[in-house]
Amino acid sequence: MRAGAPDAELPLVIRIASEGARPPYNYLEGTELAGFEIELGHALCLRMKATCSFVTQDWDNLVPGLIERRYDAIMAAMEITDEARAKVAFSTPYVMMPSAFMAAKDTEITGTTPSALAGKRIGVESESAQDSYAKEVFRLSEIVPYGNLEAAILDLAEGRVDLVLAAKDSLADFTRTRREARCCSLVGDVPHDPAYFGDGIGIAVRRDDTKLLQLFDRALADLRADGTFTRIRARYFDFEIDR
Repeated sequence: MRAGAPDAELPLVIRIASEGARPPYNYLEGTELAGFEIELGHALCLRMKATCSFVTQDWDNLVPGLIERRYDAIMAAMEITDEARAKVAFSTPYVMMPSAFMAAKDTEITGTTPSALAGKRIGVESESAQDSYAKEVFRLSEIVPYGNLEAAILDLAEGRVDLVLAAKDSLADFTRTRREARCCSLVGDVPHDPAYFGDGIGIAVRRDDTKLLQLFDRALADLRADGTFTRIRARYFDFEIDR
C-alpha cells in the first residue's frame, strides 16, 4: 500500500501474500492463488476501493517478506498468537474455528455435554488444543491421546473410542476426502474458548501500518453486516467459522 496515502488518493494498491498450500483456505489452481481467503481478500479490496494483487510465498518466509515490505498483508490461515503479535499486527479475526465431536453413524450418543459423555472414551490428537480442553472440561470421560487425527479416527471406526474431538475443519475435510471416515459423522460442536483454542485467524500487516489495519477491520465488518462474508464462506465451509 502507498504509505501514508490520504483517502483522496484512493484507490489504494495493496499486495497480499498467501501460501497456496492449505485448502480450502488457500491453494493453487495452476499458478494462480484460489480459495476462501483469496475470494475474501478480493471482496475486502472491492469494499475498500483498493486494487489488490496476490502473491504466493512459502510459509517460513511470509512474515519476513511482510516486514521487508515485499507485500502489505498476509492472508494465509495465520493464527493470532502472542508470538506472532510480537512481529506483526492482526485484524479482527475472520475465522474462529469451532472444534467438534465425531462419532460412529450408529451411535446412541444424544448429547456432548460433559455429563452426557461421562464414562465415554474421547480420542484427541496428543498435545493439541483439544487434548488440553478435553482433559480439563470432560473430566468424567476417558481422554485417549493419539499421534495424529487419522489414527484417532481409525480407532473410532473400530470402536476403540466412542468419539473423536478435533478442529471442525479438519474433521470435515477428513470426512470429505477419506473413505476411513465413512463410518462416522459430526455430532456436536464445542464453543470456541480462546483460553484453549486461541484468538482465531486474522489478516497480518506490519505493526506500524495502522491505517491499513483500520481499513481491513472496517471492510470486514461491512462484509459481515451485508451477508457477503456468509455467502463467500458457504462456498468453502458448510458450517459457521467465525463464532
